[in-house]
Amino acid sequence: MNAHTPVPGTGVGLTEALILEADAAAETPHLRGPVGRRRPFNFGRWFGATGWRHLVGVIVSIFALFPLVFVLSSSLNPKGTLTGSNALFSKFGLDSYTRILTDPQVPYVPWYVNTLIIASITAVATVFLGALAAYSFSRMRFTGRRFGLVTIVVVQMFPQMLAVVAIFLLLNSIGDLFPAIGLNTHVGLIMVYLGGALGVNTFLMYGFFNTIPASIDEAAKIDGAGHARIFFTIILRLVAPILAVVALLSFIATFGDYVIASVVLIDPDKQTLAVGLVKLVSNPRYADWSAFSAGAIMAALPVVVLFLLLQKYIVGGLTAGAVK
Repeated sequence: MNAHTPVPGTGVGLTEALILEADAAAETPHLRGPVGRRRPFNFGRWFGATGWRHLVGVIVSIFALFPLVFVLSSSLNPKGTLTGSNALFSKFGLDSYTRILTDPQVPYVPWYVNTLIIASITAVATVFLGALAAYSFSRMRFTGRRFGLVTIVVVQMFPQMLAVVAIFLLLNSIGDLFPAIGLNTHVGLIMVYLGGALGVNTFLMYGFFNTIPASIDEAAKIDGAGHARIFFTIILRLVAPILAVVALLSFIATFGDYVIASVVLIDPDKQTLAVGLVKLVSNPRYADWSAFSAGAIMAALPVVVLFLLLQKYIVGGLTAGAVK
């Protein structure tokens, strides 16, 4: 085949075909291959398209991390404060951690244990009871179902703080009859937390349960499974992301609560970390901010660990129930 021999199926010669291919490659830069020239970098165009997003992300990250760095610096400074005179990491020492863990007048370890127990039990019970309620509203049809859902939403419009006085009087009255669940008891505080968090968590899980096809339940019923077996062996595995999210949110809210815990718990040995740490800085003559910072750093560890363990479920659990 010579240069003028027509290429089969085209009707043009070989030379003409090569010329046409070269012209097409010149007109489409992405077909030039590695030998083609790259477009010079344009900072203005890059910044207008994506660069400003990186800048905003860096500013927000610095804004969010600076308070944490400041508290860490104060905890490592034996005489650290939370004022501008405390230069970051000007001094380094673990005296504050040692003092808060060994001081007999500061029962930090009992506070820590109490908080972990209360937060863990509250998170597990909230997930279990909320999942049962959400499954009932999602899969069963009964009288008052719609009214119950509307009531849950309406009740959540009023913050739990409005009921502090009523909670105190109620637990005080219950303690006269049943001291184990009355005022100044961990069980009473857990019951208060469950009553406040059950509504919003039920509604959150209800939206996620609706994303599970009902045909799965119908297929299990054909095989002879009841509601209890379907719930515990099938549904709970499919809704694991929302269970993890509810457990995490409930644990964090309970772990850092101060208002309700300070009203219900009176004895120092029964109090939680939030209530106990405030006492370290409540004295107007001497506020031990260094020990407070050390206690806050150690108190944040369980929340960080739990967040990292459940991180892969958080995005799916928060978005699926609200969007689908």
